[in-house]
Amino acid sequence: MGNALGGDAEKKVKEFEPIIERCYENHFKENEREEMRLADFYRLVCETVEEINKKLGNTQLRVPKLLTLKRAYETHHQGKGKSLSKEEFQRILQDVIVDTGFTGVGAKDILFYLFGVPAAALLIKQRAAPRAVRDEIFIPGITSATVLLLAMFNKI
Repeated sequence: MGNALGGDAEKKVKEFEPIIERCYENHFKENEREEMRLADFYRLVCETVEEINKKLGNTQLRVPKLLTLKRAYETHHQGKGKSLSKEEFQRILQDVIVDTGFTGVGAKDILFYLFGVPAAALLIKQRAAPRAVRDEIFIPGITSATVLLLAMFNKI
């Protein structure tokens, strides 16, 4: 499961550290560093994942399963009965992000590129040179080229 991020896992996690710190500080500013219940912790993690998704743009992180989150919480939170420290929160979130991985790019972009580009190219071809290349060859060629470009730009 941890391979979902590929070889860039550590680099990606480093990009998330300022966001994790900001969410941690905002939460504890509002809640006066009281003992955190699991439901509050899960909400804080979901809010942090949402902020990371905003920063990433199209790429989305999966919201972690409760069991994964609970395991990471129990592993890294040393002071039972004490408030969660910033370092513990960062380690927990880093483990959860590496474990759950990414869902990929947004479906809207995929649909737009995979169907929109070949359709637009076909319309242009039909107007410019309708008999230059047969449609049975042209459409798969344009679609394959679109997929290749999306892969090159790490969009899929």
